[in-house]
Amino acid sequence: MECFLILEDGSVFKGRSFGARKSVFGEIVFNTGMTGYQESLTDPSYRGQILTMSYPMIGNYGTNKEDFQSSAVHVRAFVVREMCELPSHRLCDETIHEYLKRNDVPGIYGIDTRALITKIRRHGTMRAAVTHSADHEKIVKELQSMEYPSADNLVAEVTCKGVEKYPGGSNKHVVLVDTGMKLNIQKELIKRFTVTKVPFNYPVDEIRKLKPDALFITNGPGDPAHPEMIASTVRTIKELHTEMPVMGICLGHQLLGLALGAKTFKLKFGHRGANQPVGKDGRVFITSQNHGYAVDAESLHGTGLEVTLINQNDKTVEGMRHTELPVFSVQFHPEANPGPRDTSFLFDDLAKIVEGSKCR
Repeated sequence: MECFLILEDGSVFKGRSFGARKSVFGEIVFNTGMTGYQESLTDPSYRGQILTMSYPMIGNYGTNKEDFQSSAVHVRAFVVREMCELPSHRLCDETIHEYLKRNDVPGIYGIDTRALITKIRRHGTMRAAVTHSADHEKIVKELQSMEYPSADNLVAEVTCKGVEKYPGGSNKHVVLVDTGMKLNIQKELIKRFTVTKVPFNYPVDEIRKLKPDALFITNGPGDPAHPEMIASTVRTIKELHTEMPVMGICLGHQLLGLALGAKTFKLKFGHRGANQPVGKDGRVFITSQNHGYAVDAESLHGTGLEVTLINQNDKTVEGMRHTELPVFSVQFHPEANPGPRDTSFLFDDLAKIVEGSKCR
């Protein structure tokens, strides 16, 4: 069936639909990974967004039950150049079309994704719609009047609903604040700690009652400076960072910065892919990333935080640590899946801090 991707600037891309047949609105973004579309679709950090893959053929290995990063598809729609209808992989359970249809998520294929991504890089992320409607002028007006998805508290839509406890690799206890966690983060922590997962707005006093040895803040969607995040997770970090070690990843990195007095800002088109170089002082790691906001380096003065890693493409802050306290964070995903494993040692660093020994 004929389908359209329409942008708020009036651009129209005509293609064919797959997955669910429905119209959706969201923020258009792109990912540069050659593989990992299944992990991206189930990454809660994509909540509210229409995801475009830069790699031209998507779906060639189908989907399987082992590589999900959450229990749901979080993108609002999926945009690809070519959709493979006959996948080949030993673990394949469904085609990408069958998987999206079962999860009620629309897709569009057959459009010029190179031209689309070039436009996003020039103009920044935009509001967009995937629709079967022929009334394009009406859709453009709706797009221009709608708020960006980040105006809502997207974390509240993807956080866990209650306290969950997991025995793990040691008796050391980590409280994981779920702001939109990828499943592999939880798996990495369970290898090293006993883990208690709590919602993003779990009361500070209740966390203290759990007597954790460390606090961990996960990735997640939306604006870190959203008022509801400032009143909940940011407040939690602010109150607890002097009482125990703290580690943050992605959104957790941004929330840590805000808690200690730094500022965040929205990137023009974000970092989404598995090949982002980060480093400092002559050493570079290749990292997996998915975020649209960053910590303002200039605002770190007076916070006690120092920059440990810098994005080698645009020089934004990719890592921070406190100069006196066992508190640190990274903007990227050391748990990878999919992607490079250059930085998986960061989970070991947290374990060393909790044990009271020095990390690299």
